[in-house]
Amino acid sequence: QGVLVPGLGTFAVVHEPINCTEEVYVIRRPVFQLDMDMSCLRELVFPTVMMPGDIEIMPLDYWWLSQTNSLPPDVVRGCVEETILLYSIQLRDRQHPAFAFENIGILSCQDNVLCMQFHCSCIAGLESQDTWVALLLT
Repeated sequence: QGVLVPGLGTFAVVHEPINCTEEVYVIRRPVFQLDMDMSCLRELVFPTVMMPGDIEIMPLDYWWLSQTNSLPPDVVRGCVEETILLYSIQLRDRQHPAFAFENIGILSCQDNVLCMQFHCSCIAGLESQDTWVALLLT
């Protein structure tokens, strides 16, 4: 399952087969597919991430987010939209702030490359059996 954050991109978990000498392992790892206005990304390079067609993409659940902080869903939606707008304006103006997602990772720009760096704890939480392989591939 994936989650679409409008104006920013999609977070998902993919199942990736790894061929070893004796058997095939399937690991779960997080991916992020950027989906921002291209005018904000001029002169920036970002990795292309292909989401498998069988992943169900859900919209960001503002009601659920509102339950975690006691704000009404429409206020949460406005905060998310304004934050993404501010981030895209900063990228367009060649400022490169890091965008932190609690317990997930950091969207950052280094040397004009915009990429998502997932926290080790996020990856380990998804893949308990082959954590090291998932960490290396992510």
